[in-house]
Amino acid sequence: MSNKTTIVISLTLIAIAIAVGLALYGRLPDPMPSHWNAAGEVDDYMPKFWGVFLMPLVTVALVGLFLAIPYIDPLKANIAQFRGIFNWFVVAFVAYMLYVYALTLAASLGYPFNMTVMLIPVVGLLFVGVGYMTGRAKRNFFIGIRTPWTLSSDTVWDETHKLGSKLFMLAGLVTIVSAFLGETGIFLMMAALLVAAFVPIVYSYILWRRENK
Repeated sequence: MSNKTTIVISLTLIAIAIAVGLALYGRLPDPMPSHWNAAGEVDDYMPKFWGVFLMPLVTVALVGLFLAIPYIDPLKANIAQFRGIFNWFVVAFVAYMLYVYALTLAASLGYPFNMTVMLIPVVGLLFVGVGYMTGRAKRNFFIGIRTPWTLSSDTVWDETHKLGSKLFMLAGLVTIVSAFLGETGIFLMMAALLVAAFVPIVYSYILWRRENK
């Protein structure tokens, strides 16, 4: 996906979300639900103004940050090698944020559903996407598994990210299944994410030690 297409799609989705929020503004309660517990029940609220505008504004800021990264990274030439995949991730992230926003509006309007069941599978899909991008990321300072050892060696970076990609994609699939397993699923999801987060760190050190005996 090109940079221009990424910007156009992202801003269009955000504009649509803001338009929907404005159209529903008069029907929304004040305060609005803003947080749900593990059981999918509302346990916190925020003023209606922020309930309608905060998520789109945060999404705009994050899109700006994501699009700036490839220009400010000292290894931006490496990012250019997987920029198309990174752009797809940016659009997917925007879609995820606005999906959460849509669920918030629906809950505020009184539609009955379990937030956990509706949200966690989509989080799992996002992790699968992160894993896919991770496997194709080249050495840089912002995107990927950045340890002192991966950043010091292209070989350590590539091998670590091959493993990390598989673990993150597996964690994403586990996360999708966990949404339907109640509290047990939450612990299963957390265990999978911890493995995906920490095993590549240890693995990168082992690889670096082998390379620098």
